[in-house]
Amino acid sequence: MKDFLNMTPGRELKKYLHSLSGDEKYEALNAIIAYCDHIVFFGGAGVSTESGIPDFRSKDGLYNQRDVRFEMYEPEYLLSHDCLVNHPDVFFEFYRQKMDARGCKPNAAHLKLAEMEAAGKLDAVITQNIDGLHQHAGSKNVYEVHGTTEKNYCSRCGKKYPSDYIYNCKDRIPRCTCGGVVRPDVTLYGESLPELAWERSIDALSVAQCFIVGGTSLTVYPAASLVRYFRGPFLIICNRGATQYDQEADLIFRENIGEVFKRIVV
Repeated sequence: MKDFLNMTPGRELKKYLHSLSGDEKYEALNAIIAYCDHIVFFGGAGVSTESGIPDFRSKDGLYNQRDVRFEMYEPEYLLSHDCLVNHPDVFFEFYRQKMDARGCKPNAAHLKLAEMEAAGKLDAVITQNIDGLHQHAGSKNVYEVHGTTEKNYCSRCGKKYPSDYIYNCKDRIPRCTCGGVVRPDVTLYGESLPELAWERSIDALSVAQCFIVGGTSLTVYPAASLVRYFRGPFLIICNRGATQYDQEADLIFRENIGEVFKRIVV
């Protein structure tokens, strides 16, 4: 089984790995992880669904839980910079109802990634999620390319506020002592990705031997373009649905990500 690690990366190696199924595929996954010293993980909403946090685009996801009071707005607008500026009362009502991840716990995928980092196998977690569950699981090198709900700041003076300030604030629009609006440190539609998190993600990928992508359909840009920065030999995709990069992947898993990660041996 492990002889494939001596094969030159390319069409023949992919053909061999794509021919595997069942336990053999998991054996190959663990062989790759054992072989590689520099692994990077990139995850989307599917990583957190097993913690009870709905994703955005599935039939049961956040965008399809349409509340009557929000029906006049497109889902993307409700989490946009324009909504925050032009309809802050609507923005914060939606945010408080739909984005509160307090009480949610890390699942098997979060915990395994933290274990891989502690073992010196995983260089970084790049995440589109904003719930902070990777850090709660124990991961240290987490690059949040869409920001986080666990940080808030004043849009006028920059003063920082506790993670639960917006949720606990009794005012419809949370205000700073300076009078400015206190907003979540989340990348909203219409805003640029955090520059530092993006640069560190690219740096990590520049030396990665293995890139594991999980719980994302790879349709949200520019985050999905991170795959293009990977030049290492092993690309692994774990997602319930197909992605545009499946043909480039060496291993593809269609199971729930938590079930896949439970079978990783570090």
